[in-house]
Amino acid sequence: MPVDQHSDPFEEQLTAALHEAGGAFGGPGGALVAAGQARGHRLRLRRRAAVAGGAAGLALVGVGGALLTPWDGASTAKPSSVAASGSAGPASYSADDVVRTLRKLLPRGEFTVSDARGTGGDLPPLAAGVFDDGKGAGSVSVGLDRISPGASGVDPSTAVMPCPKKGEQSPFDSCSTEVLPDRSAITVYQGYEYPDRREDTKAWGADLVTPAGHHVSVMEWNAAAEKGKPVTRPEPPLAVARLKALAAASDWRRIIDAMPERKQESRPSSPGSSGSSARPGEMAGWLVLRKLTLLLPKSLQRVAHGSQETGYAYFVVDDGKGGSLVQVNVQPGMSDPAGDLYGSDAETLPDGTRVATRQEPGEKGGEGVVMWTVDTLRKDGLRVVISAFNASAQDRKATRAAPALTIGQLREIALSPRWRSAQD
Repeated sequence: MPVDQHSDPFEEQLTAALHEAGGAFGGPGGALVAAGQARGHRLRLRRRAAVAGGAAGLALVGVGGALLTPWDGASTAKPSSVAASGSAGPASYSADDVVRTLRKLLPRGEFTVSDARGTGGDLPPLAAGVFDDGKGAGSVSVGLDRISPGASGVDPSTAVMPCPKKGEQSPFDSCSTEVLPDRSAITVYQGYEYPDRREDTKAWGADLVTPAGHHVSVMEWNAAAEKGKPVTRPEPPLAVARLKALAAASDWRRIIDAMPERKQESRPSSPGSSGSSARPGEMAGWLVLRKLTLLLPKSLQRVAHGSQETGYAYFVVDDGKGGSLVQVNVQPGMSDPAGDLYGSDAETLPDGTRVATRQEPGEKGGEGVVMWTVDTLRKDGLRVVISAFNASAQDRKATRAAPALTIGQLREIALSPRWRSAQD
């Protein structure tokens, strides 16, 4: 993502509960992503996964085979097409197939589709809509994606959306991560669409990653939409056990297996490896998000987060004074345009790194919004740009006097050696 193109976190989100893995969808969401991922669920599922906050452990029902027995593990998604060779090749699944699968896995009730995607498009599969079990309408979204394994494979326990650590301030009423018998990891969280609870819209979710790299993110609300609709029931329609079982259903894994391979999702084995077909060495979005997670001051509450396929991630953080968007762009191979990017007033460090700082108005018209930026360029062409805002989104009215991070803190993050590593 170009450094001068800033995303609205509430539009990139599901790409973050749904994707720390590296895709981008569109689905709804909001304040749910904890120290790591679960608005786009609306299409945030397209994105979130962003997007798409967590604390005390949930009393979760036992897992394993019993989890899947409500639907007996049989495949409910029938491929809309199969490779024409005689033998069964990789199936493809249409948007209708994905919706049919969700309908089959939901309890008795009526599901009205608002958005859906199959395996044949540029964005990962998605099914989102309104579910009514007779007790009130609730928005439900399922986003699917794949995390490509590195040399050591996929570690579900580190790839799944993390809950806040013990002692950290949490936007969730409850958040728990556990490892299932098949070594998949699942995080189930319960919270509110708005961490300050200015509205009663609850947002619950489940984020699951398997050892094979399947990534399933489910979100639900106790209203017909994550934002802008009145609460229709005390809680979202799926209880914790059902939410967890829905995310763990094997049907989703078959659909994910039918997704075409995307080089952009490959975990780079080294800073110079080809992690993107667009630019050699580009860093996967989920890895950018992970690094930013580790570099942000631990005193900041992580309210929401998201990432794009490569090179970009963001958090909305809160230090108790209001939400503050923090975003980072990581771009390799930027030596050639350095002269155009850094003026004579840019600082040059002893190791040759160029550093420019800016404090200026926001770019998307939000009233009173300011943007503080530290723009760095290493001698090897690696550019890391981090910006912080005094609002949770650039096109919204400022909610605080200054961003939650100082220029000094932004500088420290941008210059961290962590950005030069292909690992966390």
